[in-house]
Amino acid sequence: MLQLSESLQNKQVLSLRTGSAVAIVTSVIINPDNLKIEGFYCEDKFNKNDLVLLTQDIRETGPMGFFVNDHEVLAEPEELVRLKKVLEIGFDPVGKQVVTLDKTKVGKVSDYAYDTNTLYIQKLYVSQSILKSFTGGSLSIDRSLIQEITPKAIVISELVSKAKLRVSAPVPTTL
Repeated sequence: MLQLSESLQNKQVLSLRTGSAVAIVTSVIINPDNLKIEGFYCEDKFNKNDLVLLTQDIRETGPMGFFVNDHEVLAEPEELVRLKKVLEIGFDPVGKQVVTLDKTKVGKVSDYAYDTNTLYIQKLYVSQSILKSFTGGSLSIDRSLIQEITPKAIVISELVSKAKLRVSAPVPTTL
């Protein structure tokens, strides 16, 4: 099932052992190489430190928040050696410019949808300039169209324009 990114903001992290909240999600950690949600930055309820919750440590997800075994699954960012590169990049697709392979500007990412089972970003929602939004509105771009992610932009393959989709009626043949 797909969910919008806003469903991840301000979620509670709940301990199954104590039955209480141990942290609250402040932001998402996304790997730009594969658009996978690797974890979450959380504010510790006890000492207000910024800690990281890895997605593999989440036992269950519910409307109340993320359920984990205990507070000990939350880690200091410096302890996560394998995730160091991703943490340093600090990738967030929202606000990134979207361009086609031929450098045509499409717009900026305004939101994204992720698969709740795999935690991969599946769709990017792109808002266009005011002029283009009158004629075409906002766009939904599937992850299969993404060709490259650079520090400044997300490069996608060419969009199919409405003009190319018009099909002419067959001309009747006369004998």
